[in-house]
Amino acid sequence: MEFLTLKPKAFGLDISDLSLKIINLKKKGKFLSLVSWGETSIKPGIIEEGEIKDKKALSKIIKESLNKVKGKKLETKNVIVSLPEKRAFLQVIQMPKMKKEELKTAVPFEAENYVPFPIEKVYLDFQVIPSVHGYSDKKLDILIAAIPQETVDPYVFCLKEAGLSPQVLEIESQSISRALIKNGLSPFPVLLIDFGKSRTSFIIFSGYSLQFTSSIPISSQIFTEVISRSLKIDIKEAERLKLKYGLGVISKNRLEEERKILKSRKKIIENKIFEALIPALTDLIEQIKRCLDYYQTHADNKRFLSSSQRVKKILICGRGANLKGLDNFLSSELKIPVELGNPWINILPTFLKEVPELPFEESLGYTTALGLTLRGVKEK
Repeated sequence: MEFLTLKPKAFGLDISDLSLKIINLKKKGKFLSLVSWGETSIKPGIIEEGEIKDKKALSKIIKESLNKVKGKKLETKNVIVSLPEKRAFLQVIQMPKMKKEELKTAVPFEAENYVPFPIEKVYLDFQVIPSVHGYSDKKLDILIAAIPQETVDPYVFCLKEAGLSPQVLEIESQSISRALIKNGLSPFPVLLIDFGKSRTSFIIFSGYSLQFTSSIPISSQIFTEVISRSLKIDIKEAERLKLKYGLGVISKNRLEEERKILKSRKKIIENKIFEALIPALTDLIEQIKRCLDYYQTHADNKRFLSSSQRVKKILICGRGANLKGLDNFLSSELKIPVELGNPWINILPTFLKEVPELPFEESLGYTTALGLTLRGVKEK
């Protein structure tokens, strides 16, 4: 799936409302190695909910970030860039079997029935999805992606102003799934949850393709701010305590019992943090359940699903996934196995989950950027 594409060497650039991340990989035998990486903060207001509000400021940040990467200096201006999930529309549709050239003409006409924007005002792309079970009939399964031109054009402008040459512009969920799904195939539905600094994204992947995406305003930053207010400490200290103590071993059902036996400072802090986060965590659980319910009641295309429509596993990523105990808490509440996603699963040998330069916990925040770069390298 692509909106603009050529195939020279390129690095990955993940742009979100509050940060910018760069990753560059190179082939090393059968696997890949990390060459360059970096992260730069973006001040609030420059990008709001995926829409660029200050093109001049963003162009300057991009340009400055290129000269601050760690590792080797970037040797190319070619870049693969993420587009905001919130502004995009993705859906799997079915069409009669036809040749690729015929699809190029037919898909835009069919897409008008699904895309919630005027078709002449979006960039539209599609890909044919193989069936997991080698299903063959008169139908093709097509993943269509559309995003308003008024959203995309400012990104292209800023990239060019920064001296870069955009080769591929890709919706975030596609990059995340490429990074986390081994070999791009899952025989059963998997929910990917990306806990970002300004929002959380839900991505359901099954077979060879994403099936459903959505996002909510709950974020890792909100968790930190809640702890800061509740414990009356600054944001930096709240972030430190969040990562150190997190949800601990405490669950909602055990909270009253734990209160009675608290003896150590660690337990007290864990309890205070958990109590502070209860409203946000409750909201998060409800939003996840809504996502799962919607998918499981609307996923009528059995060609992508195994014996059941139900999501059988959840993978979490993003910097917010480092909240201690979050995976166990979600698993307990949702009754579904929850694991930290491994953004290196298609990059490093199976027995490795990190590189010395970029520890695993930190690399969770680079999942989108790793998926972007992985695309360029794997397609050569």
